Amino acid sequence: SCPEYELNDRAIQVIAEAAALHDIGKIAIPNDILNGDKPLTDKEYEIMKKHVVYGYNILSKNSGDFMEAAAVIAYQHHENYDGTGYLGLSGENIHLYARIVKVADVFDALMEKRTYKKAWPPQKVREYILEKSGIEFDPAIVKVFDKVFDEAVEASKTTREKYK
Repeated sequence: SCPEYELNDRAIQVIAEAAALHDIGKIAIPNDILNGDKPLTDKEYEIMKKHVVYGYNILSKNSGDFMEAAAVIAYQHHENYDGTGYLGLSGENIHLYARIVKVADVFDALMEKRTYKKAWPPQKVREYILEKSGIEFDPAIVKVFDKVFDEAVEASKTTREKYK
């Protein structure tokens, strides 16, 4: 469980499972933008940003805890704590589930090799996330992340090995 936010085991399970759908809106983004090997142009970036709306539109058509969580996560996972994200939401106006997934998503993206970048060493990822506390990330969630960092790195390695 997560006593910092009084999340019970069911809520944690819903977040973990719903988070898997956070980028479902990318199915509506052209492949050349998704799989390019160089930084996005301003025009491509504006197209890419729309995946949060596409994802929300796909997922919000259904009811229930899981689908509602998946929809809000898909819609808000690129929001920055300071309000500089895609939609301009800030702080507590960003749903708790999206604030949690934001940290996990950035952790995963930085730990993983992509067509346009190398994987970062774990310590560099940790430093980045700690440095962006209160800017990109909810400071309370960053504290929890820091406590479980070693476990997250191990889980990340295990997952990558499993899907090689």
